[in-house]
Amino acid sequence: MRLIVAFPTGASQILGLLVGEKLGAALGQPVVPDFRTGAGGNLAAELAAKAPADGHTLLLTSPSLVISPSLYKKLGYDTMRDFAPVTMLSTVPNVFVIHPSVPAKNISELIKLAKAHPGKMSFGSGGVGSSNHLAGELFKSLAKVDILHVPYKGASIALTHILGGEAEMVMVTVPATIPFINSGRLRGLAVLVPERLPTLPNVPTTAEAGMPELVINTWYGLFAPAGVRPEILQRISAETAKFMHTPEVGKQLAASGLIPSTSTPAEFTGFVRADM
Repeated sequence: MRLIVAFPTGASQILGLLVGEKLGAALGQPVVPDFRTGAGGNLAAELAAKAPADGHTLLLTSPSLVISPSLYKKLGYDTMRDFAPVTMLSTVPNVFVIHPSVPAKNISELIKLAKAHPGKMSFGSGGVGSSNHLAGELFKSLAKVDILHVPYKGASIALTHILGGEAEMVMVTVPATIPFINSGRLRGLAVLVPERLPTLPNVPTTAEAGMPELVINTWYGLFAPAGVRPEILQRISAETAKFMHTPEVGKQLAASGLIPSTSTPAEFTGFVRADM
């Protein structure tokens, strides 16, 4: 089996290698990760959409699959027509971080600073249409501030530039930021989830910071080309749920800040439709 993975680093890489190993063992045949990056996940999606619907090709991707149709006039796939959602795999909480040179200790102070200097501050993202780009735009809309968007070729690259002081802030997955927040190289203003996280116990939630609408959870899931027989989808979903919720895998994912979150094909289909 071929597992097309839309992104080469971070949570996608961790999950791609894990699913390849564990699902292959469960099904009794090799599941080979095929990292196909580019165009914000659209290259991998188009490749998977055109694959035979024989159950031998899967796509592992992120919210890019439901975001892209709102951003691009022409895509090589239709999310709801060309894919059969199999199961969600994991969610990853995000955190709002700023460079410590910014004289703001919380979101309220940052908003005051941004309003005092319209257009002078900037936030980084992993590219136009990425979840951290949309998170930044949501913050701007809620706070009614003018902050420049600086897109990079990936969230990890954006984070590197924030660390270097080239942009002031970014909203990015928690695992990538923990060592920098703990060392003081970044300041965590808020986690973008309803409850505080054990990995960042001293960082408040956005609700505690006065902006409860700013909740962005990144998810990762498995898809098959449309037309794959339902019993095949059910088998893959069931086998995935078994290994994703074992103590061994749970411990491995927790070390990277990932939260196992599986679903049936029907449940995942409903989630994807609602997310779009």
